[in-house]
Amino acid sequence: MSTSRNDFLASRRETLRMLGIGSAAGMLSMFGSQPALASGTQALASGTQARDEAREQAREEKPSYAKGLPVVKIKSVKAIATAPQGSNLIVVKVETTEPGLYGLGCATFTQRAVAVVTAINSYLNDFCVGRDVDNIEDMWNAVYVSSYWRNGPVLNNALSGLDEALWDIKGKRANMPVYQLLGGKSRFAIPCYTHAQGNTPEAVAEDVQRIMERGFKYIRIQQGGYGAVGAINEQPDFKKAGFGGETDNYMNERVYLKSVPKMFEVVRKTCGEEIELLHDIHERVQPMDAINMIKKLDEFNPFFIEDPFSPENMEWFKLLRQSTSVPIAMGELFNNINEFKMPMVNQWFDFIRVHVSQIGGITPAMKIARLGEWFNIKTAFHGPGDVSPVGHAAHAHIDLTVWNFGIQEAVSFSDKMLEVFSGCPTMNNGYMSVNEVPGLGVDINEKEAAKYPITTKSNWQVRKRDGTLIRP
Repeated sequence: MSTSRNDFLASRRETLRMLGIGSAAGMLSMFGSQPALASGTQALASGTQARDEAREQAREEKPSYAKGLPVVKIKSVKAIATAPQGSNLIVVKVETTEPGLYGLGCATFTQRAVAVVTAINSYLNDFCVGRDVDNIEDMWNAVYVSSYWRNGPVLNNALSGLDEALWDIKGKRANMPVYQLLGGKSRFAIPCYTHAQGNTPEAVAEDVQRIMERGFKYIRIQQGGYGAVGAINEQPDFKKAGFGGETDNYMNERVYLKSVPKMFEVVRKTCGEEIELLHDIHERVQPMDAINMIKKLDEFNPFFIEDPFSPENMEWFKLLRQSTSVPIAMGELFNNINEFKMPMVNQWFDFIRVHVSQIGGITPAMKIARLGEWFNIKTAFHGPGDVSPVGHAAHAHIDLTVWNFGIQEAVSFSDKMLEVFSGCPTMNNGYMSVNEVPGLGVDINEKEAAKYPITTKSNWQVRKRDGTLIRP
């Protein structure tokens, strides 16, 4: 092959190489002069600048959902204490570095409210300021272990208030109700049960009929309150002896154990088979007595019987399961989410009866609910009057989302409560609905809240005839 042909092929290969890597400057250096090379370099720089400007313009023209959200930090954490409906309520307010953006969460531990306020204001604020509001999972675990000894109602409620407030903020940042962030709706609204009571079985049945007329299909029946307290016209011996506190209640366990089957019988005969009936033992009788009583309720087909055993007596569930097919709800007094694990694995109960703020808020409640789905165990969150409207909203957002929802405790708010809290969940025909706005949907008027200071009084003492305390 001639030298000229070799030179030609070499030149051609070099040209293709330069074209392959897009080097305009290289091409100009082969075929042009030095001024041409400079001109090519300038053209290349100009092209690069144009591409950069085009990319920047494209970024600016992205729809809002594609841009991502700026980092927002926690500016302050504080407790708001109020009692517009009589019970002590604690709400956590988390303010952020974004002007006007804050979140609310429920931290209500009615019986020890002042201790929760101290935990929030003296510890949580310093711990949380400057942290990213979006990292809820990390924040929950960091707070949970930060005191080394974890769980317990005081610190768990403080943590719940923080957790729910961060979910509230996340919903507001995403411009969505919290239930959308948890997975969206699994039902149009939340079926609820409410409470019927009376001092006789007939009075309870009459109350059930009145409630059925309001659209409720699930009703919890109690004769004279928990353990028939208030329905027994009897002066106990401990009162005569001046033992215990002046406001301590008395429970006659034998009278209670006989009264419940009779109450179910009368209500069933009066109100029919369609209405779903529930009852709460509230852990106030001995395990074997509870088992024998529940066996007698089998024929009346209860929706569930709640809290048959105290947390100290969990081993009795195995015998209970062997003795009756009545559905059981359990977990109101659990502090640690790990307490649910083995009972669920063993399928000892049918409904997750959990106080959401007691175990730390939405984050752990969702974990418990998801675990329950694997074992066909449904939710039945505790929703008494001593939960703030923020807490009731948190329950409702979870209830709307999880597939294994079972039932929710209904709620009603006084006029005073509605003056303090706006956007509360609403009840209609036995169903609860949330305020369809971003976040949890509930706000608080701090000026109105200050009109109703909390107290340090609580009364959960119930005694036997001789004065022995009965554990709830």
